[in-house]
Amino acid sequence: MSKVKILPEILSNKIAAGEVVERPASVVKELVENALDAGSTRITVEVEKGGRFLIRVADNGAGMNRDDTLLAIERYATSKIYNDKDLFAIKSLGFRGEALPSIASVSRFSLISRDRASDAGTEIIIEGGRIRNVGDVGAPVGTMITVKNLFYNTPARRKFLKTINTEMGHIGDMMASMALGWPHVRFRLVHNGRMVKDWPEAAHPADRVKDLFGHGSKNDLLPIDMETPDVCLSGWICSPRSVRSTSRGIYVFVNGRFVKDRIILHALFQGFGTHLMKGRFPLAVISVRVPPDQVDVNVHPTKHEVRFSRQKQVHDALAHAVAGALRNFDRSKWAEVDKPRGEGANDSVLESGPARRYSPPENPHSGFSADKIAEETHSHVRQPTADFGYQKPETRPPVTAFPSTPPDPRPSLWRKSFFQDLRIIGQLRNTYILCESKEGLILIDQHAAHERVVFEQLKKRQKDSKPAVQRLLMPETVELGYREAGFLEKMIPALHSTGLEIDPFGGNTFVVKAVPALLAGREVGPMIVELIEKAAATGIMADTGKMLDHCLEIMACHGAIRAHQVLSNQQVQALLKQLDACENPSNCPHGRPTWIKWTLRFIEKSFGRIV
Repeated sequence: MSKVKILPEILSNKIAAGEVVERPASVVKELVENALDAGSTRITVEVEKGGRFLIRVADNGAGMNRDDTLLAIERYATSKIYNDKDLFAIKSLGFRGEALPSIASVSRFSLISRDRASDAGTEIIIEGGRIRNVGDVGAPVGTMITVKNLFYNTPARRKFLKTINTEMGHIGDMMASMALGWPHVRFRLVHNGRMVKDWPEAAHPADRVKDLFGHGSKNDLLPIDMETPDVCLSGWICSPRSVRSTSRGIYVFVNGRFVKDRIILHALFQGFGTHLMKGRFPLAVISVRVPPDQVDVNVHPTKHEVRFSRQKQVHDALAHAVAGALRNFDRSKWAEVDKPRGEGANDSVLESGPARRYSPPENPHSGFSADKIAEETHSHVRQPTADFGYQKPETRPPVTAFPSTPPDPRPSLWRKSFFQDLRIIGQLRNTYILCESKEGLILIDQHAAHERVVFEQLKKRQKDSKPAVQRLLMPETVELGYREAGFLEKMIPALHSTGLEIDPFGGNTFVVKAVPALLAGREVGPMIVELIEKAAATGIMADTGKMLDHCLEIMACHGAIRAHQVLSNQQVQALLKQLDACENPSNCPHGRPTWIKWTLRFIEKSFGRIV
């Protein structure tokens, strides 16, 4: 008896479904792509219980007649490729002919379709891959596909589905990406009978971008527009002041297909160059158009990845286009990137007087002015990269003769007046505070130090039953994605204990009514977005204590003074005093050191005075 057997068609369809249908969002993606290929201008997606119970996609596309409808549910049946030449020049989103039979094999499936030449529509009902009924039905031109009880006959797959909110979050993200890539199409998403989002046909593609990133970003959008013999690029990037802590704000489309391509991402980051700080991600919507025969979209079962035949040309063109858009950005707006938003908000924390540059007494016998001393210091001291604020590119390469980890004698911090006893010398690059101690030179990262101060003050006040809050005269609205909105709804009670008062405002919009008093004057929107994005990415919702500490870290980061900010003597003295009062003044909440010390012996040995 032969050991090799041909699998039954139903079983082979289930195996194919394992590649094509990973979760409810995969079903929605395949059906919406088919609707777009059919030339639809209106697509409605109805979902119940996160897609577990019902997925219905209706469109006004070309539709199908009875014969085509019956063929569409067969494996490898497609109207989009006919020969080898078509296979290597794909012009449509779907082309394999696997989606419908694969979905029908793991659900209770119905398809209703009618083209303009037919008087009636055709309805096909399938359960677990077996056709139960075929008949005529009244229907408008277009197609409506209903998928019920997904994975009902494959319980092993069904048990791996996530919660309703998680699965619905994936569907919402997928629909948002589709809406971005096809701005001339109207999309509607309904969950449990409630309208989640309605994307009307956009008069201009930028309207969809503003809708996704929030209307507050409209002044930060920079257009990308370049055409070469090999590639056509279009889209938008946001200025470096609108950045995120994750890559979820990057959308890449290749010939209308939403993909995740490493070559494109690398080119995007290379184009931003030094305008982007380490660990930060830009907001971008990039559309790449290349001849269909120069891109392979068949390298992944879900078609999320592509391969360019001329990837270097595509990479270099995008990097050049992004760099050019940043160069052409209004220089007056770059100044705003350097300046912290809500400048002056820290006056109450730092007990500051009028901001002015240091004027340390000059040694009349040295022959150097204060400015020249600062210049010479910069030319010899290795400049660490600031974590916050826009970092301008270095005008000269720093000398790295000193070891990257200088001696760190911190036992002296047992003296609570350690920082207050330091003699202030000045500021290096308006980022590092230079002080003199009996042992040598102390360098303090002003942002990291103040971040530690604000964090401990927020944490102390959060433990109080009623933390001090500042009510906003004009409440600020924040727009989030579907998944992020779900996270924020769960976090609202915990955030109230920190002094951050947020209420739902309909759909995925929330209104911020009050902030902790320490953050008064700071922009709230970017802080909320970063807070929720990191919570969604790290999944810290289960541990309330960690979640609150995480929230306070981000609040402290946004509430602290920035790099490149001029401080007065009074402000520096107040900061040093507050550092002495901290339980852990040596590290910021993210773990970076707030200060380093170069002993006099280390300095003299570096200059060869001693051996």
